Amino acid sequence: MECDILDSLEELGYDGPLLEEQLLLRAAEGGLSSPEFMDLCRWLTSRLKPLYDLGESISSGPDDMDSLKTEMSSLLKELHCPYEEIVSGILTGSSQNRKDHLKLVLFLSSELQAAQILRSRCDLNKKQDKTPVYQDLYAICETLKLPQPRGQDTAGLFSEVKDKIKEVIKDLPSGDIGNSVLKNSLSSEQWEKLHNINTALSSEYECRRRMLIKRLDVTVQSFGWSDRAKVKMDSIAKVYQPKRHTLRPQTSVGMAELLAAREDLCNMVKTSSGSSREKTACAINKVLMGRVPDRGGRPSEIEAPPPEMPRWQERKDGGGRGGWGGGRGG
Repeated sequence: MECDILDSLEELGYDGPLLEEQLLLRAAEGGLSSPEFMDLCRWLTSRLKPLYDLGESISSGPDDMDSLKTEMSSLLKELHCPYEEIVSGILTGSSQNRKDHLKLVLFLSSELQAAQILRSRCDLNKKQDKTPVYQDLYAICETLKLPQPRGQDTAGLFSEVKDKIKEVIKDLPSGDIGNSVLKNSLSSEQWEKLHNINTALSSEYECRRRMLIKRLDVTVQSFGWSDRAKVKMDSIAKVYQPKRHTLRPQTSVGMAELLAAREDLCNMVKTSSGSSREKTACAINKVLMGRVPDRGGRPSEIEAPPPEMPRWQERKDGGGRGGWGGGRGG
């Protein structure tokens, strides 16, 4: 249970002292009388309150135990906590074991995760209600620090965007942007073909990236097979999981990247060229390997394996075993 709690707290962004398992268990032993345990509960409920619009909160501390028990019990009832024995035990003072206190933290952290998921889905649905064109215009205005597009005509909005871009370009060094790769205007049919090509390439890229991410997961998982690593799985997960969550199989390359591409993307520089080697050269490149054993494996030198069954041959007259009268001589 404590491992699930620690994982949930990390995902929620908690950075307090109870991220250590031993400290968490020690605080759970004290329960409501532990300041660290109450700080954690207060941190969780303070983030739950705006998401669920809660009326109850925790303002008392261990020095005012009666008020604290009342506030905690009322809060859990408002959240419809399924552990009724814990709710009544907190109010009467009979809930004093570590397991009940861990269940309380697990319930609050799970509720906060669920509330954040529901809020993100609600925000996502609001964004999806708007057209992709509006989302692109909103992103452009946000990047250029222009007012949000609200009911203004498209021509006027693009004029503001154009003027703002010219103003930003003036502050850049000359030649910093470069020339565009796409120099000619394309017809609607050509744009449609480009879109289909990009869709096919994106699908292929996603398939390859999923395979590489799966290989990475399996490789990291194999590290835990040794006895020395089994006791450090929490430390490995703490380092690996945040980096793993940033990896996405989907690509974000679209038509906008084609329009923004500059000519410097077309420069094909070999990895062995002088300009590249200036940054990649190191001392190990000067180490020469001596003679190594011949590992073989050349197809021209490999003999065919022997046949599993003898070749079929036609039966000859007089050959083979004798019939019924072919017994041994006397």
